[in-house]
Amino acid sequence: KLGERACIRNREIGFIFQAFNLIGDLTVFENVELPLTYRGMPGAERKSRVLEALEKVGMAHRIKHYPSQLSGGQQQRVAVARALAGRPLILLADEPTGNLDSQNGEAVMTLLEQLHQEGATICMVTHDPRYAQFADRTIHLFDGRVVEETVHQAAMN
Repeated sequence: KLGERACIRNREIGFIFQAFNLIGDLTVFENVELPLTYRGMPGAERKSRVLEALEKVGMAHRIKHYPSQLSGGQQQRVAVARALAGRPLILLADEPTGNLDSQNGEAVMTLLEQLHQEGATICMVTHDPRYAQFADRTIHLFDGRVVEETVHQAAMN
C-alpha cells in the first residue's frame, strides 16, 4: 500500500522527466495509464484521460507502440501526456521540450500554459529562452547559484 506522501505525490504532482522514464515493457497507452492505475482510478475514466492526453500531444495513433519503437521526440510527448493525464495541481518539468522540434515544443508549451491557466503551478527547467518567456517568474542559475530573478508584469496583476 502506498504511504501518505506517495499518495499525495501521485494525486497532486505531475512529473515530466528529461530522460522520459518510460517503461520499456509497457505500450504508450500503458505508460500513460500506469500512474492513474496506482491512483485507483476506474478503468473507463483512465482510458478516457489517457486517450485525451495522447491526443493533445499528437500521439494517440501510437498507443500500441513501445518506447523503443519511438523517436526521442515521440517519447518526450508520451512523457508529457503521462503528466497531463493526471491533471496535477503541481507540475515539475525538467526540459519538457528538450527533445522536440520547434512546432511540437510550442504545442507542449501551449498545453502547459493551459494547465497553468486552469490553476496548476508549474516549475520548469529550460535552457531555451523562448520557453522561459512563458513563465510568470524566472530564476537564472549559474554554477548552482541564483544570479538573477525576474517577476514578469503579468504575474503582478
